[in-house]
This record gives sequence, structure tokens and C-alpha cells, in this order.
Amino acid sequence: MWADKQRETRTEQSDGPRRRATIHDVAQLAGVSRQTVSRAVNDKGEIDPGTKERVLEAARLLDYRPSRFARGLVRKGTVTAGLVIPDLMNPFFPEVAAGVLEAAEQRGWQVVVWDSRTDDAREREALDVLSHQADAVVGYFKNEDDVLARRLGGVPLVLLERGPQQTRFAAVGIDAAAGLEQGIAHLVRAGHRRIGMLDGDRLDAPGPRREAFLAQARRHGLPVDGSWVVKCPEHSVAGGEAGMEQLLDGRPEVTAVFGFNDLIAIGAMRAARRRGRRVPDDLAVMGFDGLSLGELVEPALTTLHLDKRRLGRLAIEQVARLRAGEEPLSGADAWVLPELVVRASA
Repeated sequence: MWADKQRETRTEQSDGPRRRATIHDVAQLAGVSRQTVSRAVNDKGEIDPGTKERVLEAARLLDYRPSRFARGLVRKGTVTAGLVIPDLMNPFFPEVAAGVLEAAEQRGWQVVVWDSRTDDAREREALDVLSHQADAVVGYFKNEDDVLARRLGGVPLVLLERGPQQTRFAAVGIDAAAGLEQGIAHLVRAGHRRIGMLDGDRLDAPGPRREAFLAQARRHGLPVDGSWVVKCPEHSVAGGEAGMEQLLDGRPEVTAVFGFNDLIAIGAMRAARRRGRRVPDDLAVMGFDGLSLGELVEPALTTLHLDKRRLGRLAIEQVARLRAGEEPLSGADAWVLPELVVRASA
């Protein structure tokens, strides 16, 4: 009968991706109690050698890994948080990671960092690996809630840059609407009425920053048709240059531009200079994120500054609350507010 169960399990495994196995699944396959599974996989207590071998074989067949989070609830030990970020080459994300590492270190936790490189396959791989190796996962994910829940099983998850109302998981968001309210008002006060956007989100549906830009443009009676928004090929200086070239081709009358992030905004300034546009005399440029790099370029970049380390620290605070069985932060407490920093570019 045990051999029949083994064959059935192997057949089920060949049918495609499965949900994460639980202790209940192992107990059912091995024909024992959950307590017996726990004793076998943790090598604790007296247990018949044959029964232990059967349990461990069932665990192997099901690719079962005991939840490190669950173990941490009943005995003290090092907590491991998995951090998934999309691009280590973008200077924004190392600052967020620094906040995560600082807050984790203060609690005596360790952090495993995974660079998904904005690749769907690597993101799925991160989910599968960390579901077995981490007590909780923090990060940037493109997958929908149902996919995340299925791949992570019961591992606690905190999403970065998703507003708490945008997901059923704990989250830390960026209030793009509050930031763009400050930024567009600043440009309008300076006399700009023809303002374009270089968007880093290439999805057809507007992301939070594009939505906020369009809302503020409508509020101030500015043109808001699609020709004033260009989707950049990547979140980089080169992406900003390509986007600015396209915007100037389509809307040469533009007098100000908002970049999805500071790297794109810096690329916009480079492209504008090549086209004979002086910044800020002929074209005002504003970024988003507040990278240190923005202070070093000429002219210095006006930006909507984010406390990136606070973003990371809040994520660890959310993990701590989940581990303690408390409700995660919500509302204004779970948002990071951008702050307008005016420099020479706008």
C-alpha cells in the first residue's frame, strides 16, 4: 500500500506546478499523525526507525520543508527574512535594502537578498526557494496575490510599493498622488502648461505614478491625451534619453517633463541638451525618488524625494507585527510620502 502511494505521488508531481506541501500532506501520505511527522523531520523524541524512514521518504516525495516561521513561534532562533528586489544596478533599490538590513540587524535577524532582475522566471524561482528557506519574505513582485499565495504557502509576505488597499497581504506603499500634487503644482506655478511625462511602467494600464500625473494634469486643466506620456524602454538614463527623444518628436512644444524616476529624468536632460534645449530655460525637468545622484548632475535635479531607508524599515516592522500575531500597519502608517526638493532643473 505504501508503494502504491509512492507511485501515485510521483504521478501527481509530473502533472505540473503544485501548491506548497504541508505537514498535513506528509502525515496523510505516511499514514501517521502530525506530531509524528514533526518528531521525524526535526529528529526529536522517540520514534520507530521504520516509521521515521517512511515519514522522511514522504517528505522527500512531496518536497516538504518545515516552515521556519512556524518553528520560530515555538522556540528562539535566528529569523531569516528574504528580500526580493528587481534591479541591484538601480541605486534606488540598494537604499531600500539598506533600510531592511538596518532594521533586521537591530532585531538580530538575518536577510537573504535576491535580485529578480525584473525577470518573471527569476521571480518565481525566488518565491519557490524562499518559501522553504525564509521565515518571511519582503519585496517587489509583479505576480498577482493568488500566485504569490500559492507559491509561498503560509510564509508571511510584505509587498513593497503596493498600497495596503491594493493587496490582501501586508504592504508598504508610496503615496504617488501626494507627491505629484506637490510636483505638478510647482511646475504650474512656474508658468508651465505643456507638461509631459516619461513613464517607466510599460503596462497598458496606468501605474500609480502615471495615474497621479494624469489626475493632476486634469486638475490644473492641462492636456492629458496619450501623446503627452511616453513609455520608456527601461528604468535607466538610457531609457530616459530614448523616451525624451520620442516626446520631443511628438510634442516639440513641451516646456516641462516629469520623469518616472531620477534616472529617467537625468536621461531626459541629456537628450534635451542634444536637441538644443537648455535646462531649465527651455525645458524644466523633475524626477521622482530623490537619489543622491540628482545632486551631482548639472543642473542639479528637482525631484520628489523618498525616504528609501524608511521604506525598508517599515517593511521589517510589518514582518515583526505578523510574527507577533498583530495586525499589520495600515492607512497613513503604511505609506511613505514624497517630499518636493527644488533644485536648478525646474
